[in-house]
Amino acid sequence: QVQLVESGGGLVQAGGSLTLSCAASISIFRIKVVGWHRQAPGKQRELVASITNDGTTLYPDSVKGRFTISRDNAKNTVYLQMNSVKPEDTAVYYCSADVVERYVNSYWGQGTQVTVSS
Repeated sequence: QVQLVESGGGLVQAGGSLTLSCAASISIFRIKVVGWHRQAPGKQRELVASITNDGTTLYPDSVKGRFTISRDNAKNTVYLQMNSVKPEDTAVYYCSADVVERYVNSYWGQGTQVTVSS
């Protein structure tokens, strides 16, 4: 069983910065893709960043240029650096991992709340 533990959420003012962490219980080299997602009240969960095991990153237009996903292989941790945050970034943020086992299985963390005040 793979565990993902998010941390770093909290309250931040609009225009500020926040860094989220996603620590995996397995070697990060076994993870094909790590994604950061968010879900605001009454809205569908959406992908905000992803990184593959070869370092390829992907962002939707809503966060491009403001959010940066990165990984520390030695710590089996993936980060989401959030800059110039906006009130509409308020949501619960989740990380996900597609892990190579017998098949590729997807795992999710428990989520961390990010609240941006105006």
